[in-house]
Amino acid sequence: MNFLITGAAGFLGSALANALVREGHLVRGLDDLSTGDPKALSPEVHFTRGDVNDRPRLWTLLQEVDVVYHLAARVSVPESVLYPREYNAVNVGGTVALMEAMRDVGVRRVILASSGAIYGEQAEQPLREEMRPNPRSPYAVSKLAAEYYVRTIGELWGIETVCLRIFNAYGPGQHLPPSHPPVIPYFLRQALRNGTLVVHGDGSQTRDYVYVDDVVSAMIAAATAPGVNGLVINVGSGVETSVRELVELVLRVSGTQPQVLYNSQVSAGVARMVADLSLAQKKLNYRPSISLEQGLRLTLQRDPRFRELLRA
Repeated sequence: MNFLITGAAGFLGSALANALVREGHLVRGLDDLSTGDPKALSPEVHFTRGDVNDRPRLWTLLQEVDVVYHLAARVSVPESVLYPREYNAVNVGGTVALMEAMRDVGVRRVILASSGAIYGEQAEQPLREEMRPNPRSPYAVSKLAAEYYVRTIGELWGIETVCLRIFNAYGPGQHLPPSHPPVIPYFLRQALRNGTLVVHGDGSQTRDYVYVDDVVSAMIAAATAPGVNGLVINVGSGVETSVRELVELVLRVSGTQPQVLYNSQVSAGVARMVADLSLAQKKLNYRPSISLEQGLRLTLQRDPRFRELLRA
């Protein structure tokens, strides 16, 4: 099969692209490299640097493509609070541009990498796809809007659509920006440097941490699964883990004892998040296989940044 991946040089995009070429598929990748790293991609990926809002470039890249994976997005919740207009331009505008280009070229299926952040605060757990969204950040709003655009344009123009609400994905190669870094690579780096682990709130908030290989398996399954058109499907581990429990696991796998500081002045976000995976199991035959402790150990082993710190 022939695939186009937007956001191909990012954390999830590069893992997906490399997995697809290993399976023998033809993969084209598009990324503006605002956060992505083209060196993370296999040489067999046909990579183009460019903007997802560039429709003429999209028309060229979409020729003879069977399925599109749309991962190009800005992904920092705190950053989105500061720059909502930019998040709207990329996450919503880029999605509409892609759907228009797919319509023009005649591509048959798109898989959107959406987010569990759409759910926000909910009265019940685990989180089910039919729950009413309660987005609490411009990032979450942009992802919800992208879902609606994908499904609506898909229905109007006969494009099959699948929206995967991915929860807290982690693993080797995850981007570590200087501000607002994702919690798992941040904790691992701080622990290995014998730095301080700063926890927002009291650490009782829970999240669903899912290893990158499990996410990739769900995305690959979504390309060919029957009976998924128009669906929103959760992709997570199905395991609820508090930040305090995450800290304990990080200390265990790293073999370090850094100071842990709880900062009650900073919002911890929603209180609880864990994915109901019933629909993913039914439609994608999705069964996550890597526990959080195992995934943390694999991240330390496979990520050269952490291997260097372990040797130091």
